[in-house]
Amino acid sequence: MTPLSRREALRLAVSAGVTARFGRLDRFFTQGRPVPRASQLAWQQDELAIFIHFGVNTFTNREWGDGTESPAIFNPTRLDAGQWARTARAAGFRAMVLTAKHHDGFCLWPTKTTRHSVANSPFRGGRGDVVREFVDACRAENLKVGLYCSPWDRNAPAYGDSPRYNDLFCDQLSELLTQYGPIHEVWFDGANGEGPNGRRQEYDWPRFWAHVRGLQPDAVMFSDAGPDIRWIGNERGVAGDTNWSTVDPSVVPIPGMSGDAVMKMLQDGDPRGSVWRPGETDVSIRPGWFHHPAEDARVKSVDELVELYFTSVGRNSKLLLNVPPTREGLLHAVDVARLTGMRGRLDAMFSSEATAGAMASWQAGTGGGTLEVTLPQPATVSVLEAREDITRGQVVSRHGFEGLGSAGWIALGRGTTIGYRRLHRVPPVEVRALRLTIEDALAAPVGVSLRAWRG
Repeated sequence: MTPLSRREALRLAVSAGVTARFGRLDRFFTQGRPVPRASQLAWQQDELAIFIHFGVNTFTNREWGDGTESPAIFNPTRLDAGQWARTARAAGFRAMVLTAKHHDGFCLWPTKTTRHSVANSPFRGGRGDVVREFVDACRAENLKVGLYCSPWDRNAPAYGDSPRYNDLFCDQLSELLTQYGPIHEVWFDGANGEGPNGRRQEYDWPRFWAHVRGLQPDAVMFSDAGPDIRWIGNERGVAGDTNWSTVDPSVVPIPGMSGDAVMKMLQDGDPRGSVWRPGETDVSIRPGWFHHPAEDARVKSVDELVELYFTSVGRNSKLLLNVPPTREGLLHAVDVARLTGMRGRLDAMFSSEATAGAMASWQAGTGGGTLEVTLPQPATVSVLEAREDITRGQVVSRHGFEGLGSAGWIALGRGTTIGYRRLHRVPPVEVRALRLTIEDALAAPVGVSLRAWRG
């Protein structure tokens, strides 16, 4: 077969995402670049997930417990995981992640590994299992299930005796990953402080990851170092304006590392990275991660939540929004109202697509090309979207939008990476055509699309 020229490859590989589709895409491959596994792709396509921080800290009004808390304090009298799941589903979220164990070591399931668990609490008469109720509620609402099990355990006497504790931690993972059916996301962090014996623990991350993979091969694992999903580098809800889904794994080989190079890799990724490891943007709807009554008046506004959507999902990331239950075991009414408001605002914003039924054409250019879309009729647009077909990799490193109005073509916005989804909000402008120009790319762009909404 004669190799394709760059112009021909671009012509074949790029499609409009509206009505114009170019054939023969089967002739164009990934050019050796990393691509997502099916589980990573499904994870990103969900776009929105709820984080549930709940445990003894909810009852002590603290963010980090010290492991000395009595299980007797844990007694959510109205716990309703169904309310959590119904709220998430109504707000357009597609997954939830529960803190099955936080740094205090208190387990929300009746584990055999410690007495520091719900089995020794008054909850449900000592027969409660928050993880079970959470999992069942998620499945009832068709939400994917995620579990966070903190490796740092401030209660476990074995913590700091590294081989012994690593065995215990794997036993806890075994319980969580064999007793509750399919788990979509297993969430870790790199927190590593002193244990009750005053010693630091050396985590066996390769063993932990292999253990999860063996028990739940379809799950994605999150941590600073992946291995499937990486932290975006902050808890403000802001992915990098440049955000590659590829990384160099040698820069962040294990969770908990620090330094400028580490933070840059987490925030921006690496265009030459050898593995596919997209970023997850985690942030709390409140100042804290656990519920504190004093913060009931400090819940993020609908405007702030919508902005988080654009700085996470709209920057090739996924939003993991923490919404902590109260001591009763319910999501607070204010939080629920803000989530409902967020959903309503986003639905309104994306309800009227200006590019529906548009005609498109592609013109190859040096280092990229231009996708031009002629609208069925002039429209005032305020939200612009570009996408790449990430099943074939991520290659676009610089792009720009233009609109054709009464005074000719005008610049509407510019950016760097695109990836799964790149959103731009612009001042409302009436146009009869739009252009997406790929100004620079690592290889021929594949499946690039352009859409716009009236907003």
